[in-house]
Amino acid sequence: MGIVEEAHNAKILGSGEQVIVLAHGFGTDQSVWKHLIPHIVDEYKVILYDNMGAGTTNPDYFDFNRYSSLEGYAYDLLAILEELKVESCILVAHSVSGIIGAIASISRPDLFSKIVMLSASPRYLNDVDYYGGFEQEDLDQLFEAMQNNYKAWCSGFAPLAVGGDMDSVAVQEFSRTLFNMRPDIALSVAQTIFQSDMRSILHMVTVPCHILQSMKDLAVPVVAAEYLHQNLGGESIVEVMSSDGHLPQLSSPDIVIPVLLKHIRYNIAS
Repeated sequence: MGIVEEAHNAKILGSGEQVIVLAHGFGTDQSVWKHLIPHIVDEYKVILYDNMGAGTTNPDYFDFNRYSSLEGYAYDLLAILEELKVESCILVAHSVSGIIGAIASISRPDLFSKIVMLSASPRYLNDVDYYGGFEQEDLDQLFEAMQNNYKAWCSGFAPLAVGGDMDSVAVQEFSRTLFNMRPDIALSVAQTIFQSDMRSILHMVTVPCHILQSMKDLAVPVVAAEYLHQNLGGESIVEVMSSDGHLPQLSSPDIVIPVLLKHIRYNIAS
């Protein structure tokens, strides 16, 4: 096993011709894809990995400078693909990884036949003529709460992010992976993500993008998904699902998995 592969807990399942890479978002790890994997593993070669900073990775490998921008994660994704000798893949990316994949695709569009983005946003802060869903004050309060008592913050944030029932298995699962992160790393990652603004690079993304979004999502309003669609440089399509929450592949698999499978199999150009 290569160094990059090992650091990111990369796993390869299935043996299909076509490669699917699954990338998770903030506060989770590769286990967030557990409901999707059984449906694709017989047909595709599936690569899973953990973003640096996830609770499953070695915190000593987390370089605060490298990961103070999303580019650091994009370089990691490219390094994983290189080490695993992937020549082309379908990237299925949740939350911030949708944008990380978009950044990676600018320098190496040949590596991505398409990106399926789930709950992705180019910017979380509201701006003039742009609705991201958050004011700076909201984010400052969120960061302060994380700093003051991380465990208490996790318990409060998980049900809000997941949506639906407070005691659901999905809430418990997200609480677990969120709490697995080292608090100072979690704060740094949250600050990098929530303060990011990737609107200016969208026109440079030329690979086809399938944008999937929950109707109701604490972190990403539907208009942010629409903004991606209008501003990406290549072909794109948006589907708004009747699911609730920011991790619908975990909380509403019955709604989301069929939609994911449809977009994995269907090409916009065709």
